[in-house]
Amino acid sequence: MTHAHPHSPGHGTSHRPDDAAGSDDQAEILDLDAEVLGEHTASITAWLPVGTPPQEIVDLGCGTGTGTFALLARFPEARVTAVDSSAEHLERLREKAAAEGVQDRVRTVRADLDAADWPDLGTPGLVWASASMHHMADPGRTLRQVHEVLAPGGLFAVVELAGFPRFLPEHAPEERPGLEERCHAATRRIHEEHVPHRGADWGPMLTGAGFTVEDRRTVEVRIEGSPGDTVPRYALSVLQRIRGAAAESLAPEDLAALDRLLDADGPHSILRRTDLGVRTERMVWAARRTG
Repeated sequence: MTHAHPHSPGHGTSHRPDDAAGSDDQAEILDLDAEVLGEHTASITAWLPVGTPPQEIVDLGCGTGTGTFALLARFPEARVTAVDSSAEHLERLREKAAAEGVQDRVRTVRADLDAADWPDLGTPGLVWASASMHHMADPGRTLRQVHEVLAPGGLFAVVELAGFPRFLPEHAPEERPGLEERCHAATRRIHEEHVPHRGADWGPMLTGAGFTVEDRRTVEVRIEGSPGDTVPRYALSVLQRIRGAAAESLAPEDLAALDRLLDADGPHSILRRTDLGVRTERMVWAARRTG
């Protein structure tokens, strides 16, 4: 399970837009996502209505650790069990934990969260699932499993992206204005068929699984004029995944314009643009196991 985004039908991934993407590519986009959206992730962990700070936390679909490290920073006394289906992502997470000196506070568990039987995840006071729930084959069952795992009074935080982020101005690229929106429209149709729970309202499903939804918020992500090469690299990675999903649906002229943007060495490369931003939304549900 691995958070760049709305993404592909795999689990353990916060970001898996394209199943054809290699594990290294997925890891790169997850790491870029963590860097670009880190401030917004920290604002979400700060907002969580946890009450007593949790001692044990589970990060479902942890990817390379975006949520895991945000939660370790937010709750300095806590230990995090990081769960994902990708051995490569978990290895990367362990390497980061060692580099940051927090390896004693992290346990990694490789598991398929669609399986009927989960491994022992302890009795956490907080379960965090960022951009992973919409990948589940049977979300209702997964929600009931989380309810069983949580300690009584514990909190379940579901974080979902509204979709792939937008990067280009509306007038770009100059020869095919509006290209990005047409790409999004094409991928949206595909995801509606293959990832039907992306963009869902998790409130009723959480209530149906026995939770009490205490709060919900929408976090607007608006990053403009970001210096350095992180946003261009992030845009390149995301648009490469969008191309994988949208290529068959795009007009030839649009596909040609997209490929010019994706040509890292070409004169029209997105890496050369200085007018990029990051625009998206993240929705958060905070649900309590009462009783």
